[in-house]
Amino acid sequence: MRLGFDNDKYLQIQSEHIKQRISQFGDKLYLEFGGKLFDDYHASRVLPGFQPDSKLKMLMQLSEYAEIIIAISAVDIEKNKVRSDLGITYDADVLRLREEFTSRDLMVSSVVITHFNGQQSALAFSKRLSRMGIRTYFHYIIEGYPTNVALIDSEKGFGLNDYVETSRPLVVVTAPGPGSGKMAVCLSQLYQENKRGIRAGYAKFETFPIWNLPLKHPVNVAYEAATADLNDVNMIDPFHLEMYGITAVNYNRDIEIFPVLNAIFEGIYGENPYKSPTDMGVNMAGNCIIDDEVCCNASKQEIIRRYYNSLCSLADGKADESEVNKIALLMKQAKISTDDRRVTIAAKERFEKSGIPSMAIELDNGTIITAEASPLLGASAALILNATKYLAGISHDTKLIAEQSIVPIQFTKISYLHGKNPRLHSDEVLVALSMLSLSDDNCRQALAQLPRLNGCQAHSTVMLSEVDRKIFSKLGVGLTTEPIRKK
Repeated sequence: MRLGFDNDKYLQIQSEHIKQRISQFGDKLYLEFGGKLFDDYHASRVLPGFQPDSKLKMLMQLSEYAEIIIAISAVDIEKNKVRSDLGITYDADVLRLREEFTSRDLMVSSVVITHFNGQQSALAFSKRLSRMGIRTYFHYIIEGYPTNVALIDSEKGFGLNDYVETSRPLVVVTAPGPGSGKMAVCLSQLYQENKRGIRAGYAKFETFPIWNLPLKHPVNVAYEAATADLNDVNMIDPFHLEMYGITAVNYNRDIEIFPVLNAIFEGIYGENPYKSPTDMGVNMAGNCIIDDEVCCNASKQEIIRRYYNSLCSLADGKADESEVNKIALLMKQAKISTDDRRVTIAAKERFEKSGIPSMAIELDNGTIITAEASPLLGASAALILNATKYLAGISHDTKLIAEQSIVPIQFTKISYLHGKNPRLHSDEVLVALSMLSLSDDNCRQALAQLPRLNGCQAHSTVMLSEVDRKIFSKLGVGLTTEPIRKK
């Protein structure tokens, strides 16, 4: 597939830019890390060539300078808040993040529990962390935050928070998800460091929106679609425009909070080193786009994908119509529709001919492969077999898995495991294909094609089971489905 983003250049100039920002403040820089440090598949989808772990690799280049603080809200611990993409609670994700970082020789110095107000679940989590040898600190709820600057910037505000001990010039503050209090941790530390005579600074690392792309550039519109549930809106940064006469893109929350941040900075330092929200950022992604057309097309596909996701979430009762309507409006602004997704048209056409749930996948050479459900296989399982046969140069009429091999699996599913659907799911087909590959060369060749599905696009005329969705995700396939449940 054509690349639109120079990942190597990004790794180089992004790390250098952060080093420059550290030197700007002298002793220490607190870097609020928004979004995902790794597994950033949204960025890799809208910027073809961006690797999902690019930000982590960039940070690894700074490992000798950096340490990581993980923030988690006591409110989220109390509510057992779950990361929708991983299906695990935020407190479990803190431990996962720590393990991921330390396995890459990145220093995780502590965990900060924010919005603390005596919650017993937060205290229990703190004790658990302590037993694991993880330093834990508490930051408290400040009445009137963030507008009550006089209280915030005082001994009864930030002054009541635990001082988080750090030892390196770059302190990265990250979290399991939004609303965890990352910015407040950074600002509290600036207050505490200043009291101790340590000159510390603050910067923000958000990949999107990309500040030096136009407001309505598809990459930035795709970010709005991705955050439709948060009501984020991309805006021209008025502070940046007034100060420098340069148009820069930011988003509503940072622009709305900037006057408050300005007052807090002035309270701590006497003046604010930043003249706009955009000034606070260190993101260099916009300088690494090498093919704008590729990124525009990929972003338009992402907007459509987000639209289908919101429709399915609405059907599952996990979203409301406002989210769907917002993305529909963004599609109109981008002058695109679901018909601009080729696999959507192909899957629907096959369904219209057969009346049977169908799927389509677009391969990296533009070829579209289709499949439909049968008494033996679900549409997703059939599609994977059809696609891998094509890629391996195996005749479509060749049966990789004989019926006599499938029937015993179906019997076990229904008779022993009390399942209701005898058709094989994609994971079951892949296991069967793996076993047969020991003695069948066609199966071995087909199985070897699975990595070539990474980055391909697929569409289903019905909502898929969780196991099928996860298989396509693990294969790196961009999946969309109609918001229709199987009968």
